[in-house]
Parts: sequence; structure tokens; C-alpha cells
Amino acid sequence: MDMSKMADMMKDLQSKATEMEEQSKNISMTAKAGGGMVEVTANGANEITDISIADSLLDDKSSLQILLMSAMNEVLKMVEDNKKSQAMGMMGGINPFNMK
Repeated sequence: MDMSKMADMMKDLQSKATEMEEQSKNISMTAKAGGGMVEVTANGANEITDISIADSLLDDKSSLQILLMSAMNEVLKMVEDNKKSQAMGMMGGINPFNMK
């Protein structure tokens, strides 16, 4: 492959990656735990944007902690999976690093 074409491809990929990163803040995902007693929402930039907690959990610190951790871990996994999916789409399905 011609080195100038490869350089152009790299610039294009870099541009798409920057665009994807900017758009990620507009993506919102929500995970629920405890049958919806705890809901955590994050954007595509791994920023927690909202937390909803059922009033009935406010007196049960231990359960609240467990459910918060569960929902937060789940929403962050959703964000990571979305990023991988977007990256694969950006690369046209090529999987050079064996990402799963």
C-alpha cells in the first residue's frame, strides 16, 4: 500500500475518532438494579449523568450500596460495549486488535 494513502487513512480514522468522542456525550444509557429501585444513567463519555433511588432504600445503606455498585458497573459496561461497537463500525468491521 502506498504510504501517502496509508497516512490519509490514518488521518481519516483520527478525524472519525475525534468526531465519535464528541458525539459520545450525546449518547445516554441507563442501567437498573433491584427491579428498578436504583437507576444509573451515563453518557458515552463514561460520565454518570443521573441517579435515581427509590425512597424505600434510603434507610437500608447496605442494600443501597450493593444496588448502586451493580447499576453503575452495568451502565459503564454498556458504555464500553457501545464504544467498541462504534469503533468496529468506524473501521468497517476490521478487527486488528481482536476486540470482543
